[in-house]
Amino acid sequence: MIAQNILSLRTHEGLTQEGLGEALGVSRQTVAKWESGEAVPDLVNAQALAKLFKVRLDDLVNHSESQAGYPIAPVGLHIFGIARLGERGQIVIPKKAREVFGLEPGSELLILGDESQGIALQRLADAEARLEAYGRAVNDLQTGIE
Repeated sequence: MIAQNILSLRTHEGLTQEGLGEALGVSRQTVAKWESGEAVPDLVNAQALAKLFKVRLDDLVNHSESQAGYPIAPVGLHIFGIARLGERGQIVIPKKAREVFGLEPGSELLILGDESQGIALQRLADAEARLEAYGRAVNDLQTGIE
């Protein structure tokens, strides 16, 4: 899995084997061996790869794009799966998403939409906090101008 993940991440970033090797301080041949599965990076290089590609080390080592059906997501970004709309328009949020974001029955979500990009959900409390911070920033800016 790690061999395919290194290859996939490198090509996604538009790096050559030589470019990746330079970024990590290893040879192009070393990168080629990692990608072919002839060798695996040591822990220091695996950590450097994860940091460079902004992915979790566990995902770099264990993620299987063919089994999951999607590539490795960068740290902090998630692909939780597919939700189907029920007959009355209800959406079941996947368990892992509920756990990551601390959602419980009764949690309030703000539904945002952009016709060109889709729908997004945000915890209402987070949206309110951002709006309050925005309001304070605008007020501070206006006060500074006067």
